[in-house]
Amino acid sequence: MSDRKKVTLPTLMKKMADGVPITFITCYDYAMAYLVEQAGVDMVLVGDSLGMTMLGYEGTLPVTMDDMIRHAAAVRRGSPTSWLIGDMPYMSYQPSDEAAVRNAGRFMAEAGCDAVKLEGGAEMAGRMAAIARCGIPVMGHLGLTPQSVSALGGFRVQGKDAARAKKIVDDARALEDAGAFSILLEMVPDRVCELITERAGIPIISLGSGPYAHGQLLIFHDMFGLYPRFKPKMAKVYGNAGEVILNGLKQYVAEVTGRQFPQAEHWFGIPDDQLAELKRLLDQEHGERVA
Repeated sequence: MSDRKKVTLPTLMKKMADGVPITFITCYDYAMAYLVEQAGVDMVLVGDSLGMTMLGYEGTLPVTMDDMIRHAAAVRRGSPTSWLIGDMPYMSYQPSDEAAVRNAGRFMAEAGCDAVKLEGGAEMAGRMAAIARCGIPVMGHLGLTPQSVSALGGFRVQGKDAARAKKIVDDARALEDAGAFSILLEMVPDRVCELITERAGIPIISLGSGPYAHGQLLIFHDMFGLYPRFKPKMAKVYGNAGEVILNGLKQYVAEVTGRQFPQAEHWFGIPDDQLAELKRLLDQEHGERVA
């Protein structure tokens, strides 16, 4: 897929209009992004979940803008034609419109992103509008929003009762009115996602929110068994790369310990005559030192 044309916002809107599902993956580094590019995934999110998957934190709150820029730039190098979204980390946009615009601009200028994503409903519509007014495409994120997980009572489905579901529906409308180009719904009941999708004029993306959205998002580490702490219910494991890698590492330890690695094909040699000359030079140098 390396010869495909750059995915643009009109590309995504056409898929939505034509009823073709949008593919969306969260990944964090060059090697992952290279594979995502070859597979032809439409959109790539560099998520602040890298704090957990790449940096080993318990949550996303410690992640900084510098962390996000470094990883987003690496992903852009690996996937030059995808629609790349930078996830705005905790307190990079909440304090003020000015902070939100400045940090969104960093994703565009320093990492080559096509858009940014921020969490929150109607209360963040002003931030979203400020970013959009500057010509930066911005994605909303509703439902389970990890930066607010403590206030939400933990990692659990959001909108299971009518009142809370209506709040999510209203928030989606507020974000669209504020200029969002798309909205991610995470861990929202499927039929609530369907209602939002039916009413939306922009692409709605599902992460564990059912099949009725305009597209689906999964996280690379969850798809391939690379995150050791837990596997989210909504993740489908397409291959257990983590197990393959672990078995390979165990074999490596065993082979080095047992002197089975390396073999001749794994190292580089020097011609006999050159080795003899090297030894002569070293002996000569040693003799001169002794003298």
